[in-house]
Amino acid sequence: MDLSHIFKAYDVRGTVPDQLNADLVRRIGAAFADWSGADEILVGRDSRLSSPELAAALIEGATSRGVDVVDLGLASTDLLYFASGSLDRPGVMITASHNPKDYNGLKFCLARAKPVGEESGLGEIRARTEKGDDVLGAGNGSIRQRDVLGAYVDHVLSFADVERMRPLTVAVDTANGMGGLVVPAVMERLPVTLHHLYAELDGTFPNHPADPIDPANQRDLKRAVLEHRADVGMAFDGDADRVFLVDERADDVSGSILTALVAAAMLDREPGAQVVHNLICSWTVPEVIKEHGGVPVRTRVGHSFIKQVMAETGAVFGGEHSGHYYFRDNYGADSGLIASVIALGELSDASVPLSGLLGQYRRYASSGEINSRVDDPPAKIEEIARALGGGRQDRLDGLTVEFDDWWCNVRPSNTEPLLRLNVEARTREILTARTAELLALIRGAGDDAGSAPGTAGEGRKDES
Repeated sequence: MDLSHIFKAYDVRGTVPDQLNADLVRRIGAAFADWSGADEILVGRDSRLSSPELAAALIEGATSRGVDVVDLGLASTDLLYFASGSLDRPGVMITASHNPKDYNGLKFCLARAKPVGEESGLGEIRARTEKGDDVLGAGNGSIRQRDVLGAYVDHVLSFADVERMRPLTVAVDTANGMGGLVVPAVMERLPVTLHHLYAELDGTFPNHPADPIDPANQRDLKRAVLEHRADVGMAFDGDADRVFLVDERADDVSGSILTALVAAAMLDREPGAQVVHNLICSWTVPEVIKEHGGVPVRTRVGHSFIKQVMAETGAVFGGEHSGHYYFRDNYGADSGLIASVIALGELSDASVPLSGLLGQYRRYASSGEINSRVDDPPAKIEEIARALGGGRQDRLDGLTVEFDDWWCNVRPSNTEPLLRLNVEARTREILTARTAELLALIRGAGDDAGSAPGTAGEGRKDES
């Protein structure tokens, strides 16, 4: 059995039932139970149509190894991380995040929400699973249900001074995903008038895909912001761990801009702290961290790297351009809802609308992430390195080249023959010219054109 097609860098993901089915998930559950060495594990699931069957299979596999299971039922991924942290138990989330309805998957963590990725255990779980049916046992672990939503809401709200917040109008699009469970539970405790689009949990995602990084999936939210004269709009993905904002004018707020805003807020509370950001975040992010007395720490792209560096440094906060926001006091795990609550607190304290508050962070022009299919990504990266030999280069993650008025990063996909390009510049004119030059170099004659460039500030791929 070769499971390389569904075991990814950070999780398991595939189409149901041809790539992922109950029999396979049962084996994965047994393998995870053995590998974790825990007496008890937590299991949560999203609202996809296949999730109840896959969750039941996972639980059956784990209990067959004599491990007890706490069934959290319907949950967002960050709710599972909170449960893992607060209950000090490993956990598994049944979800395919932003993927289409025919997909499903599994995200794993150890106790205290410690990440499990390809280099931190996921490869071993895959190897155990590939051994076949003999991985199942004859144990009889127990199963009990537990509702942690109330404790989770209290935890999220602990990141804001609720008593000081002024009334705000908020538009939210949860795309029929798990945000429909957790977002209203938090917002009803705030002085917020909520206009909630697609709140019903529906694993068929009938209104639009639960992938807010795609601008097309934010159109309804932007209309609602303007229609209701909302102070802010929020778009969550399918498992509600990521969020993207739009301001009161329905203009995009990139992941880098929200990272800068939250970093400033966290550093105002804890001056001198370290803040982690990945290397495709805007120049704005390390600048703001320094301006607020913090220490920026630059990492590779991907949640396992962010979480590892946060644990090593004790950083108070970490942000990714792809819409993931990590908090030391959230067991180092990410939560789009915590980031949203902090943003509401900052907006509440401001005497200007969100566009005015964020104006200080909108400093550069950005291409967003642009994917191109190439035959030999490593060779193409070396070709780019030679062409940009006059810039300052590093190889922390792919190739980053920095000049005085622009920078770029190009790195290979973990799973496909793709190169991912990000470019940022001091002016729109420089950005346009440099992006065109790089795409000509990357794609050349005969290469697949790949996806179109994003607009300013937009990410194009969820790397986590």
